[in-house]
Amino acid sequence: MAHHDRPATLRDVATAAGVHPATASRALNPETRLLVSEDTARRVSEAADRLGYRPNPVARSLRTRRSHSIGVLIPDLNNPLFPPIVRGLEDRLATRGYVALLGNTDADLAKEQLVFDQMRARHVDGFVLATAIAGSPIIAQAAESDLPVVLMNRTAQDYPFSSVSADSEAGERAAVAHMVALGHTRIGHIAGPQDISTGVERLRGFRAGMAAHHLPVGDDQIVYAAGYSMEEGLRCGRELLAARGDLTAIVVANDLLAVGCYGALDELGLDCPKDVSIIGFNDMPFIDRLRPPLSTVRFPHYQLGTEAATLLIERIETPDSPLKILFLAPELVVRGSTAPPGTASEAGSAVPLHRGATAARRGRG
Repeated sequence: MAHHDRPATLRDVATAAGVHPATASRALNPETRLLVSEDTARRVSEAADRLGYRPNPVARSLRTRRSHSIGVLIPDLNNPLFPPIVRGLEDRLATRGYVALLGNTDADLAKEQLVFDQMRARHVDGFVLATAIAGSPIIAQAAESDLPVVLMNRTAQDYPFSSVSADSEAGERAAVAHMVALGHTRIGHIAGPQDISTGVERLRGFRAGMAAHHLPVGDDQIVYAAGYSMEEGLRCGRELLAARGDLTAIVVANDLLAVGCYGALDELGLDCPKDVSIIGFNDMPFIDRLRPPLSTVRFPHYQLGTEAATLLIERIETPDSPLKILFLAPELVVRGSTAPPGTASEAGSAVPLHRGATAARRGRG
C-alpha cells in the first residue's frame, strides 16, 4: 500500500507507474485496456499489484453508469446440465470485467419474478435468461423496459432478444434416425413441456424424423412431461409403456427424463436395451455412468455459456448491433442404452451431425 493508514488509490498507482490517473484508469479497465500501449498497461498493472490497489466498484459504477454485474436466471441449479454452461458464461464475462449474479428460480414464476425484480433493483447491466417459457411475464417486462437480454438454452418467439441454444430439432431427428438404423420401427417419445422451446422443437424433430422414415406416429406413442425431471420421466415412462407395451425404443426429450424412464423399465422388469432402447438429449455430466450408459444427443455446454456472454456483451456495449439467433450443432453420442431390438450393446461412439460441429447464425435487424 502507498500508506499504512489507508488503501492505495488510483492516483497512487498512476504516480508509481509514472502516468496520468486517466491513463492508469484505462489500463486497469478491461474495456479500455487496448487504448494504452502494452508497456504502459504492464507498468500500471505491476504498480497496482505492488501497492495492493483494488478498484472501488461503487465509484466506478457512478462514473460509468454501469454496475458491471449481469443477472443470470437458471430454472434448476440441481440440473447437472447448467454448471458447465454457467462456467463458460462466467469465464467470458470476466474477460470484460463483468461478474454474474446467479438466481435459481426452481421453474417457479413467482420466485423468478422476485429474483428478476431484485436484480433490476441492483442495477445489473443486463440479463442472461435460461428460464424463458411461452407467455412469460418476465420476458414481456424485459422487452418493454428495453433491457439488454440474451436467452440461453431456450428461445422465445415474437420477442426482440438474441439467443443461443442447441439445434434441438436436428438433434431429435438424428436420435430417431439412429433408432431406425438399429432396426426399430415402434418408437415412442417422451416430449418435454410444450411451453418451453426445447420441448416444442424436440417434439417437432421427433415427428419429422419418423415421417422421414415413413413411420406412423399415433397419439398413444407420445407422452408429455410437465417438467424436466426424473419424477416426470418415471411418470411418463409408466404411462407410455402402459399405452404401448409393444414399443421397442423410446426417444426422450431430456436426459433427466430418460433417467426416470429407466425406473419405469425396472418396475416392469424390462431390460434396457434388450427389451426397450432409450436415448436422451443434452449429454449432461455423469450420464455415461448409468447402467447401461445413456445414448444421447450432445451439444457443447461450455460454448453455449461463452456464446451467450459474448452476445450480451455485444448488446450492452453496442446497443445498435443486430439481433443474432445462434444454434449450436448437436452430436449423436451412442452408448449402451441403444441396440437392435432384442439384443444388448456395449457400443460407445460420438457422431457429429454437422461437419466440424459448427454453429449456425442468423442475424435479425
